[in-house]
Amino acid sequence: MNAKVLEITQRIIERSKESRSTYLTQMKSAHQEGVSRQAMSCGNLAHAFAACDTHDKSELAQNRLPNLGVITAYNDMLSAHKVYEDYPKNIRLYANKHQGIAQVAGAVPAMCDGVTQGQPGMELSLYSRDVIAMATAIGLSHNMFDATLCLGICDKIVPGLMMGALRFGHLPTIFLPGGPMPSGISNEEKGRIRQLFAEGKIGREELLKGESDSYHSPGTCTFYGTANSNQMLMEIMGMQLPGSSFVNPGTELRDLLNEEAVRIAIENSKLGFERSIANIVDEKVIVNGIIGLLATGGSTNHTIHLIAIARAAGITINWEDMSDLSDVVPLLTRMYPNGAADVNHFHAAGGMGFVIRTLLDHGILHEDVYTILGKGLSKYKQEPKIDNHQLIWVDGATESLNESIIRSVNQPFSADGGIKILKGNLGRSVIKTAAVSDDQRIIEAPAIVFHEQSDLIKAFKNGELEKDFIAVLPFQGPKHNGMPELHQLTPTLTILQKKGFKVALVTDGRMSGASGKVPAAIHLTPEAKDGGMIAKIRTGDVIRLDSYRGELTVLNEAEVTSREASYISNEDTFAFGRELFSNVRKLVTKSEEGASFLF
Repeated sequence: MNAKVLEITQRIIERSKESRSTYLTQMKSAHQEGVSRQAMSCGNLAHAFAACDTHDKSELAQNRLPNLGVITAYNDMLSAHKVYEDYPKNIRLYANKHQGIAQVAGAVPAMCDGVTQGQPGMELSLYSRDVIAMATAIGLSHNMFDATLCLGICDKIVPGLMMGALRFGHLPTIFLPGGPMPSGISNEEKGRIRQLFAEGKIGREELLKGESDSYHSPGTCTFYGTANSNQMLMEIMGMQLPGSSFVNPGTELRDLLNEEAVRIAIENSKLGFERSIANIVDEKVIVNGIIGLLATGGSTNHTIHLIAIARAAGITINWEDMSDLSDVVPLLTRMYPNGAADVNHFHAAGGMGFVIRTLLDHGILHEDVYTILGKGLSKYKQEPKIDNHQLIWVDGATESLNESIIRSVNQPFSADGGIKILKGNLGRSVIKTAAVSDDQRIIEAPAIVFHEQSDLIKAFKNGELEKDFIAVLPFQGPKHNGMPELHQLTPTLTILQKKGFKVALVTDGRMSGASGKVPAAIHLTPEAKDGGMIAKIRTGDVIRLDSYRGELTVLNEAEVTSREASYISNEDTFAFGRELFSNVRKLVTKSEEGASFLF
């Protein structure tokens, strides 16, 4: 094993010793109490299986077969989750075939960030993660279940499902992905169309056609943003079947993988605490998740979500851990926005099996972990195939099938993983450098302060931004307005960068999970709402962002420090249900603590 990976893992273990011990004691106690449907009152049981068929009623009444609790995030709004529409019916059939029963225990909300980007509803997106965790707990609270099946793919949904399932950590849990939609127009073409629209060279009709040709059918969006980073994480953390993340929906292989996941869940329900999610998700598995994120150039949103997931399991991690791991984890993939390929191309070029193989072979991943398949991550070098309509497992790719998309550890795209912590008199933030060119990794320029994305776009259209500058957007943090993604800034700042100007972004908000070529110091803490230094920045202050040295500083520090912090009130905002979350804004933790109102 890589010595640095071992060192960081050990410090996480030491830091988490007390909280992890408490968590495991709680989960083992819940496991010992178990699921005993015979101990429930007749009225409890009658309500629980009233809608079941005769066979399932009899088996549940006699407590003879394992019962799988399905938590579904199905809705028609998310193309990725549309595919889950018929899953419950099929899961019930698979369960009966393999001597089990399945019931939908509950449903959770599932926002589409692609729909709410730049809209008021985006202010609820991050909060929805913790709501999903609570909804998962409500579904499982009926205590009718011997294992959990989670149906979720997209941005806040998988982290929320993980957080909720970990609070029922005594149960074995398996995630069932839905798979990406087939590839549409190329990512280069999509980017070209967006840039032409931002420059005013095409109209809304042409832009909409381009977007529709990209996002065109049921399945996950094919770029490597938060949704597909979620799938990578669930696979490298051993929470779903090997090679299952990027199999297209509506295929025979997808159906066979779903049946196998149900069979494994039934088997795991009989094997005791070893196969529980509490036992699987330990400190080493969390480190493996971080390593996977770094090696694949995954979403910056997971610098928040992984912290919250870890806390749900009694484990404390921080940005320092991620940044230090980034120093020794090489970047192995190029997927949009870090390259031209999409996840379908990545899967065809060797996919997760090859990534896991090369990381294991070079001692950068922990192999001695538990997964839904038992002890050892080496099983995840395999990939699924079909033989005469039967699912079989074969050795995955031993070398990259396309080195412009995926490479081995000894021939990486970059020696580091591309997510770094920035520290300085402005506070602490993170930056993703996987797609940032070397000549853009240090930016020193005057600040221009904007309060909304639309302000920056308006200034651009008025020709006011033809110069070097660092855009500063305060009051975008979790405590102020829910930390919406600032995705609309990407095309505009990219155009200015291509014109030769040095531009960057500093904000206490989030960038898109598909953060791109513009250097962005994001998730800044303390946030403006907490009186952070960003609330004192004024247009003209000179800021230095150095992603090599990990520095973020305002150069006229004495002058800035002496100022009164600006303040923007949003307490009288009543639209799109945001007022329902006013108390949440008071409870939510800092970005580096997971931006959670639960942990």
